[in-house]
Parts: sequence; C-alpha cells; structure tokens
Amino acid sequence: MSDLWAALALVLVLEGMMPFLSPQGYRETVRKLAEIPDSQLRVFGFVSMALGVLFLYLVRG
Repeated sequence: MSDLWAALALVLVLEGMMPFLSPQGYRETVRKLAEIPDSQLRVFGFVSMALGVLFLYLVRG
C-alpha cells in the first residue's frame, strides 16, 4: 500500500513541476489542450496509460 501512496506523491510532484517552473508555458499548454478534439485526447490518454502499465511491468517485473 505504501507503494501506491509513493506513486501518487510522485504524480503530484511531476504534475506540479510545469506550473511551478513555467506558469505561462503551462497556461499556454492547457489552452492548446482545450482545443484538441476529444477523440485525440482519448488516444493520448490510452497510449499514456498503456506505456505506464508497460513501464511498471518492466520495472516491477
């Protein structure tokens, strides 16, 4: 269970880096993401999840 909390903590750290380091760049990125069609966002989300599961499998084997 502690691994799950560690993973969630790392997600928060990684998600917080962009707005902390470059607020204007983050704002622009969010603006561009809002213009992408839902279908493309779903594909991106699926690919991200699949790569995450694959990477986790390789690391935790």
